[in-house]
Amino acid sequence: MEIVKGDITKVKGISAVGKAIGIKKNKLDFGVIYSDRICNAAAVYTQNSVKGAPLLVTKEHLRDGKSQAIVINSGVANVCTGEKGITDAKETAELAANELNVKIEDVLVASTGLIGAYLPMDKIQEGISGIKNELSKDSNIAEAILTTDSLKKEVCVKEDNFTIAGIAKGAGMVHPNMATMLAFICTDAEISSEELQKMIKGAVDISFNMTTVDMDTSTSDMCVIMANGYAGKADEEKFQNALNYVCAGLAKKIAIDGEGATKLIQVEVKNAQDEESAKRLAKAVVSSNLFKCAVYGNDPNWGRILCAIGNSGAEFEELKVDVYFGDRIIVKNGVTADFDYDGVKKVMSEKTLNVVIDMKQGKSQATAYGCDMTEEYIKINAHYHT
Repeated sequence: MEIVKGDITKVKGISAVGKAIGIKKNKLDFGVIYSDRICNAAAVYTQNSVKGAPLLVTKEHLRDGKSQAIVINSGVANVCTGEKGITDAKETAELAANELNVKIEDVLVASTGLIGAYLPMDKIQEGISGIKNELSKDSNIAEAILTTDSLKKEVCVKEDNFTIAGIAKGAGMVHPNMATMLAFICTDAEISSEELQKMIKGAVDISFNMTTVDMDTSTSDMCVIMANGYAGKADEEKFQNALNYVCAGLAKKIAIDGEGATKLIQVEVKNAQDEESAKRLAKAVVSSNLFKCAVYGNDPNWGRILCAIGNSGAEFEELKVDVYFGDRIIVKNGVTADFDYDGVKKVMSEKTLNVVIDMKQGKSQATAYGCDMTEEYIKINAHYHT
């Protein structure tokens, strides 16, 4: 597998544009992803019972497993906007379809930003006008979909005959129960819509669904994959591995870019009784606000890890558990190990903290991704509305 620098426009037949249309002040806030031929497509969505209008329209348009374009705006989420929100989302798709000369049903829509506000349709209309002439292989699409993010999130790989690439946004309200805040993946592999659905679900379950920033599952979570087939048929195992890599890479970028975060936390649970237990245990630790605060303070307060796994709902034997920070063991058989406190604090001061929890009760494993919690997170969310 070859890692390629760039975003989804590295995929044959895919072009994009990212630009500012005035939804946000002095920032890019609007983008379009376009394939020059119809794609097989699939998606997974938030399990939050409050769902954004764009998500509902996209779900309807994807019933036939086909798409050719995605229109994304940031700054306004178009959530809790009633019938007007649905009408605005449909109008956005129609405006783009007319400009791109594709069917309305083949245009997907996504929005992210403030909940409860209506889309500024005059700005949307103006932004879409002439959009086909603005599409290029050198776009700012990965930046245009961001909200409180501080860095672009893009991953691209080549494997055998195909390329697969993705972009994502997410920094707050991150605790997915399906996907990430927004993620868009494109490939030139020839894969059926049915296979794409199974593959994206599998990739999401071990990446985005194992990522958390603040325990809040978004109303707008959506992960879409489009395959235009230019590269021909792909080996399914290699494609799944490449897709897993792209999703995991994006998930890590979301975790390290958590609002106010200074560190990436990777929690690997191994030798658990079963896969579901391993996932529960890993995500419980990376979701613990107490542990996240300890990581921020470089405090090896391992009791917070045992507390978190005890609250996970998974069954295990406490007196078999070992815990490592990096390669340093700090808990042995459920009690403190004789560890070098200052040495462990130094390990914790790095940009990435790898936590390994050995349950010694089975053969299953899982990895979860998260970040530390800082004062800056409170500041960002205390003033987000204004």
